[in-house]
Amino acid sequence: PARMAAALRAALLCVLLAPGAAGHRDSLAERKACADEECSHPISVAVAVADYAAPDCRFLPLQRGQVVYVFSKLRGRGKLFWSGSVQGGYYSEQPARLGYFPSSLCREPPKLPYSPLKTHFLFFCG
Repeated sequence: PARMAAALRAALLCVLLAPGAAGHRDSLAERKACADEECSHPISVAVAVADYAAPDCRFLPLQRGQVVYVFSKLRGRGKLFWSGSVQGGYYSEQPARLGYFPSSLCREPPKLPYSPLKTHFLFFCG
């Protein structure tokens, strides 16, 4: 009986929390901010301010000071996790890893002010 009650509660929660069950709710896809439609290009670069041990393979382990390429963020409430990638090092033989990480453990550098300058670059090959 206890197992059956737990299963019924879990099923009820799934129904109640399903998108559209209690009026209009934004789906995660509608709240996700990306650089392009497929979230295939980074929208920012951040630096990890603390170590993070990933609880499973969906999450990205971070080391303090590591550069993280951010591919998506959630808008509005629920800004807890971003998705991104890290690489072991500049000359590392480890492939880049992708996953989710807590946004609170990364800091984005301030944006540089944009001021258009007219510059002329000359490149000579000898």
